[in-house]
Amino acid sequence: QVQLVESGGGLVQAGGSLRLSCAASGRTSNTYAMGWFRQAPGKEREFVATISWSAGRTYYAASVQGRFTISRDSAKNTVLLQMNSLKPEDTAVYYCAARPSGGDYDNWGQGTQVTVSS
Repeated sequence: QVQLVESGGGLVQAGGSLRLSCAASGRTSNTYAMGWFRQAPGKEREFVATISWSAGRTYYAASVQGRFTISRDSAKNTVLLQMNSLKPEDTAVYYCAARPSGGDYDNWGQGTQVTVSS
């Protein structure tokens, strides 16, 4: 099992920035990729960004491309999500997740709230 703890959420005005952090612990050796997802009130959880753990390849949802940047610090087992030019529609609970090699995302953090005011 991989334990994930998110931090860095908060309240920000539209156009502002936040940086989310996800600290991973436990059996991280089989982690293939880490991802960020979000869920707004009354909506389904949606994919935001992902990064492969060894190669650092990234992929983003179209809605955040060019505004969000995902990165990792392998030595610290930490994944970051830098969010710039935030919009009210980015308001959601953001979750960090880990994906093992050959599998789907099966370890999730508790989530951190991001609120963007207009």
